[in-house]
Amino acid sequence: MDRLNAMRVFVNVVDSGSLSAAAEKLDMSRPVVTRYVAELEQWTGARLLHRTTRRLSLTAAGEELLPRCRQVLELAGDMQAAVRHPAEAPQGQLRITTGTSFAQAQLADAIADYVRLYPGVAVDLVLLDRTVNLVDERIDLAIRTAAEIDPNLIARRLTTCRSVVCASPAYLKEHGKPLRVDELAQRNCLTHSYFGHSLWNFTRKADGEPLSVAVNGNVSANDAASLMCLARAGAGIAMLPTYLTAALLQSGELVSLFEDCEPQVVGMYAVYTSRKHMPATLRTMLDFLAQRFTEVPSWDLPPPR
Repeated sequence: MDRLNAMRVFVNVVDSGSLSAAAEKLDMSRPVVTRYVAELEQWTGARLLHRTTRRLSLTAAGEELLPRCRQVLELAGDMQAAVRHPAEAPQGQLRITTGTSFAQAQLADAIADYVRLYPGVAVDLVLLDRTVNLVDERIDLAIRTAAEIDPNLIARRLTTCRSVVCASPAYLKEHGKPLRVDELAQRNCLTHSYFGHSLWNFTRKADGEPLSVAVNGNVSANDAASLMCLARAGAGIAMLPTYLTAALLQSGELVSLFEDCEPQVVGMYAVYTSRKHMPATLRTMLDFLAQRFTEVPSWDLPPPR
């Protein structure tokens, strides 16, 4: 059995919703598609699909196998692209979306360096502080932060995204410095409209136990950079990503709170729509960002002495 082709057929059956639709898309006969799926089931030793006359759905084993098949197919595509086009310079447009604050703080500089390396690429940067449908909005690449990524999405982990709860020295002088995270419930907290609007999640450093605190305040915004400006102005306490606040914490314009607890750590991912026939623009941008934003990012490293 050609296992790679069997995996490709299985993924197409799931994505297309039926054996017949997958057969048409792959330019195969329906019996051939059925045989590939059966052979994959025989190889894995598990039934992967529930098939009736009206609908097709994944079994528990199929749910488990699907993201792994996608990963194998992506790796195979990367290997082919690396051999087939080793010296081909990327050309064309690349449409990228991410949040406003990350774009302004980190991604814009990265893109400037990328287009210096590859002047034939035109980048269209779309700043949106919400999750978008990549297909509907014609997005090639989305940079997203999340605790977990849907296994059905195609994603590559770039780096770690940490946050800090902080306030200005002026705010702390006027209102006092909170000593415990549960005191946040009685403080004016500057909240993000989409992320942690009413609940902030922490991990205790001593034992790794999770802790959540209900928060509220008189100002919210859908952009972390605006919340940072409000915190600097003494409007309240904010939970902000360290990629945005590192320099202000170092200069003392913002003060980090709660040494015994850390805000929930999430990952930063590059999300895209298809591994098949990946253009050189997308492939080189993914490799470039993965190399630039390492697991411990530069903004979380201690300042040089």
